[in-house]
Amino acid sequence: MTTTTLAVLVPLLPFLGAAAGLLLGRTAPGFVRPLAVLPALASLVLAALVAVRQGGGPAIEAHTQLTPTGSVPIDLALDIDGFAALVAVVVAFVATCVQIYSTGYLRDDPRYPSYAALVSLFTSAMLLVVYSGDLMVLLVGWEVMGICSYFLVGHYWETPEARAASLKAFLVTKLGDVPFLIGLFALGTDAGSFRITRVLGAVASGGIDHPTLIALLLLAGVAGKSAQFPLHTWLPDAMAGPTPVSALIHAATMVAAGVYFVARLLPVFEASRTAMVVLAVMAAVTMAGSGLAALAQDDIKRVLAYSTIGQLGYMTGALAVGDRGAAVFHLLSHGAFKALLFLAAGVIIHAAGTNSLAAMSRMSHLRDRVPDAYWTMTVALLALAAIPPFSGFFSKESVLGAAEHAATGHTDHAPGSAGWIVLVAGLLTALLTAAYATRLWLLAFRGRGAEAPDHGRQPLTMTVVLWVLAVPSLAFGGLAYRSLPGWFDGRDLTPTLLTSVLGTGLALVGGLLAYGAWQRTSALAARTPAAPAPSFEWESLQGEAAAHPEGDASLVEAHALADHGPDYRDLAHAPDPGRLLLGPLYRHAAAGFHLDAVYAALFVRPVQAGASLVRFLDSAVVDTYVRGAAALPRLLGAAVRRAQTGNVQTYVSALLAGTVVLAVAVLLVATGA
Repeated sequence: MTTTTLAVLVPLLPFLGAAAGLLLGRTAPGFVRPLAVLPALASLVLAALVAVRQGGGPAIEAHTQLTPTGSVPIDLALDIDGFAALVAVVVAFVATCVQIYSTGYLRDDPRYPSYAALVSLFTSAMLLVVYSGDLMVLLVGWEVMGICSYFLVGHYWETPEARAASLKAFLVTKLGDVPFLIGLFALGTDAGSFRITRVLGAVASGGIDHPTLIALLLLAGVAGKSAQFPLHTWLPDAMAGPTPVSALIHAATMVAAGVYFVARLLPVFEASRTAMVVLAVMAAVTMAGSGLAALAQDDIKRVLAYSTIGQLGYMTGALAVGDRGAAVFHLLSHGAFKALLFLAAGVIIHAAGTNSLAAMSRMSHLRDRVPDAYWTMTVALLALAAIPPFSGFFSKESVLGAAEHAATGHTDHAPGSAGWIVLVAGLLTALLTAAYATRLWLLAFRGRGAEAPDHGRQPLTMTVVLWVLAVPSLAFGGLAYRSLPGWFDGRDLTPTLLTSVLGTGLALVGGLLAYGAWQRTSALAARTPAAPAPSFEWESLQGEAAAHPEGDASLVEAHALADHGPDYRDLAHAPDPGRLLLGPLYRHAAAGFHLDAVYAALFVRPVQAGASLVRFLDSAVVDTYVRGAAALPRLLGAAVRRAQTGNVQTYVSALLAGTVVLAVAVLLVATGA
C-alpha cells in the first residue's frame, strides 16, 4: 500500500467510524464502543506508518483537481512534511486515549453513541487540517471542528452552563473565522492558487501584494480557534462539556489547529514585520493574563483551561520569533501532558464529587482514593511547570531560547522587539505557571478536613490511559529534542544555558511562593468553623455515585457542573494561596479581568439595542404603512357598500338626479354661462 493511500485512510477511518456510529447507535448499541475505539486506533497505526515512511525527508505530495472554479482552482491535495507527520501521530494518539477513557467515563451515558461519533468526526476533521495541502480543503476541517465543538461542549444540554458555553464557543470562533475566510480568499487570489506549496512559492518570489493585511486577517481566525487574546474567552467556559472532550480540544484538536496553521504558513507572516510584532504582543498578553487568571480559579478544569491558553501563548510566541520548530515541539509535548491533566482531573472530580478546589482543600486523603490520578497528575503538573527532566522543560526552553536569539539579533526571521516581548512574557509566565500548578496540586491533594468519600477504584480503561500518557509527559522532551530538528527545519532545539537557568529558577520561585502562601492560608483556615452540612441533593448524588463506583463518572461531573457554587460558602477562608499572592488583583483575575463584561458592553448590548430598534421600526413604522395600505381600500369599500341597498326606487332616484345634473351642466356649457 502506497504512502499516499495510507495518508488518505488516516482521516477517512475516523470519519467512517463516526458515520457508522451514528447509524448503528440505536439499532446496534453493542457496536458503538468498537466503532469509537478501533477507527481511532487504526488511524494512529497508519499515521505512525506514514511518519516512519516520511522520516523527516522531502514532503509527500499528491493532488487532484476537485472542481473547476473559473478562477482559482481547488484541489484535493496532500502535503505531508515532518511537521504534519508528527502532529498527525499526536492527534491520533490523544484521540485514541480519549476514546478508550470515554468508554469508562461515560459508561452509562444515554447519549454516548452520539458523543463517540462526534469525537471521531472531530478527530477526522483535525487530521484533515494536518494533512491537507489545499487551503480550501483545510478550511472544511477547520469549520467541521467548530460545529463538533458546539455539540460536544453542549453535551450536558440540560444545564444552562453547557448551553451557554457551547453557543459562546461557536459564536466567538465564528467571529474570528469571518476575517480568516476573507484572508484565505485574498491569499489565494494573490498567489493564484490555494495549494500551500504554491502559496509559499508566491511568498518567496514576492508575489503577495498585501502581506500585512492578509496576515492580520488570518491572525483573527487563529486567535479565535487557538483561544488567544482577545478571542480566548470561550475556552474557560467550554469546560462545561465532559472532561474527555476538554482533553481532546485542549491537547490535540481545535486549539492546536491555529498554531499549526501559522506554522505551516509562517513565511506568509514573516513577510510582514508588523504582523510578527502583533503576533508577539498577542502571545505576551495571552501568556501573562492567562497565568494570573489561572492563579485565581476555583474550578479545577478552569485552571487547566487557562493553562492551555498560556501554553498556546508560548507556541504563538515561538512563531512570533520565527521558529516554528520550537512551536511545534511544544505543541507535541503539550499534547501529552495536557491530555493527562484533564483526564486525571476527570478521575479526581469523580472521586471528590466536585470540581471545586476550595471543596477539595477541605477533604483529607483524597490522594489515597485516587492513587493513579495522584501520581500521573503530579508528573503532568511538573511537565506543565517545566521542571527538568520532564518533557515540558525541553519544549518550553526551546521557545525561550528562540526568543533569546531573536532578542539578541541572531535571526533575520523576526524583529528584535518581538524577541524581547516574547522572552520577558515567557519568563514571567514560567513563574506564574509553576505557582498555579503548585496551588492546584496542594489544594487537590493536600486537603485537611473531613475524609474524602470513597467511590471505589476507577474503571481500568480510565487508569490505564493515565499511565500511558504519563510516559511521554515524562520522557518525550528529553528523548526528542536532539532528533526533532531533522524532522523540522533543522534549527537546534537544545535548551540554552541562560534561559534554562532563568526559566527553571523562576519556576522554582513560583512554586515556593505558592507553597509558602498555602501554608499561611492553611493555618488561617484551620481556625475557621467547619463547613455547612451538604444539601440533601448533594448527599443523594454522593450516594448514587458510591452505589455505582464502576459506573458513569460523567454523572458526577454533570451534577457538579449544575451545582457548582462552591460547597463552602465562605471561600475567603478557604486555604487558597492564590488569594494571598494576588491580593486585590484576585477578584479581577477570577473574573477573567472582566473581558466578558467589556465585550457585553461593546458588542452584545449594542447589538441587542440595534435589534430592539429594528423590531420597533418593523412593528411601529413598517407595519403601520402596511396596515394603512390595507385600511384605505377597506374604508372606500365600506362607503360604496352603503350605497348598494338593493332598493330599486333609490337606484331610479339616483339615476334621475344624475340625469338632471348632467342636463343642467350641458345647458350651462351651451349658453356659455
